[in-house]
Amino acid sequence: MLAAMPTAPAGPSDQGSSRFTSRSMPRSTSRFTSRSTSRHELPGRDDGDACPGALRLHTADDGALARVRVPGGVLAADQADALAAAAERLGDGVLHLTSRGNVQLRGLGAGCGGELAEALGSAGLLPSRHHERVRNIVVSPLTGLDGRGERDVRPWLRELDGLLCASDAARALSGRFLFALDDGRGDVAALGADVVLRAAAGGDALLGFAPGVPGGVSSRGPDGGSARDSARDSAHVPEVLRVAGAAAGRAALIAAETFLDAVREASAPNDQSGHTGRTAIWRVSELPGRGDGLLAETARRLAHTGIPSRRELAPVRGREPEAGPAEVPPGIIRNPERRPITVSVLAPLGRLSAAQWRSLATLAREHGAGELRLTPWRGVLVPGVAASRAARSLADLAAAGLVTAPDSPWRGVSACIGRPGCAKSRADVRADAATALGPAGGLPVHWSGCERRCGHPQGDHVDVVAAPGGPSAGYQVSTARAGTVRAGAPLIGAATGREDLAAAVTAARTRPRTPPP
Repeated sequence: MLAAMPTAPAGPSDQGSSRFTSRSMPRSTSRFTSRSTSRHELPGRDDGDACPGALRLHTADDGALARVRVPGGVLAADQADALAAAAERLGDGVLHLTSRGNVQLRGLGAGCGGELAEALGSAGLLPSRHHERVRNIVVSPLTGLDGRGERDVRPWLRELDGLLCASDAARALSGRFLFALDDGRGDVAALGADVVLRAAAGGDALLGFAPGVPGGVSSRGPDGGSARDSARDSAHVPEVLRVAGAAAGRAALIAAETFLDAVREASAPNDQSGHTGRTAIWRVSELPGRGDGLLAETARRLAHTGIPSRRELAPVRGREPEAGPAEVPPGIIRNPERRPITVSVLAPLGRLSAAQWRSLATLAREHGAGELRLTPWRGVLVPGVAASRAARSLADLAAAGLVTAPDSPWRGVSACIGRPGCAKSRADVRADAATALGPAGGLPVHWSGCERRCGHPQGDHVDVVAAPGGPSAGYQVSTARAGTVRAGAPLIGAATGREDLAAAVTAARTRPRTPPP
């Protein structure tokens, strides 16, 4: 029998469900040794993970940078006020939204780390200092608000965040490791998270790993045929473990801890020199063999913990993989079952001034449900606004410079920080993006100052990268298919000059999509 995993104590038993049996998985010897894994036991865990946090600041050309994790993107209005105050008092006065629904503060002064930590702690944004960089959880932003999805997954969010902060083993997770909790609509399941929970009919949860990982996207056909015979049909069909919804949070944590044990095994010295010959492993897709066996091992550990599971294929509902995730459109979002509505806005290139941010917090406090929800597409939702107030509120936010119309040319446009904030950037990509927006609609477009392509989308998009040779060198404009963009990939082909840039980006955004080979 396996040694017990260091997880939180089991909650109400799900063993009474006849739908799941421990014998769903064959008994075999555990592939990964199970034991408590602390950060210092994983090679390079402290020094190599340069992901910034709220306590571990990153030095950039425009000052220090802090990344504040906001699990599920959910912020109370008072917490939003605390972030605005910190941005004004300690930084550049701007709040930067990330592609994981977190908040970055930039332009921070030297030596402000202690004051920032105290402000964030007082606002309840640092429940565990040891876990502040590992609380990377994206959630379907509209869950429980628009009548769609299989269930409201916010209880899963609260449970998983609490379990993460209570797990000593979880401290070893990288700041890059990502959990996604999808309510069944298929939005955040397409974001390339390491561990994915999807709500299923009947109250169950589907637990899986990153796309492209065995047990993440199946290498078998839907009918059990070979990958060659059914590659077109099964290439994007995730292989998952079905568990009871009441066990979803615990199951996700066990999956992450199983990954950490796999990392430790892969990082063990393999010769007398003590070197592994491998670079540090931060994410599931970086495991040797692409994580082969990880899902089966997770199922065995779930069974040992008293959580039955069943392995199955489960296509993501309603999304073509090449289309990427479906962002929440700006405007008014109604719930057919309730009168209050949700106000949705986008922040151009993910930047909000403190004044814009406070206008959203004030709306939430005075006329909404008292919370903001940050989306992975650099938008902000204000739930619970009275229908009679919605149009006026939207007009006020538009006047403040936020995107409120679904046909805005800013929709789908993103960019890295560029110059002058990043020394590696070759251009002021944000200023250049503003001059080449083109018409609304079509493919998303991402502007990058170098080949690292920080913050690029997961699905099909237009890849605009500053070419070497200085500001006059222009940009390379190309169409990137889902899953084919690799940070650091060299530029191929001729660059487009600035005088032709707007036309080139517009043509690429509106070019008909070709089916995958």
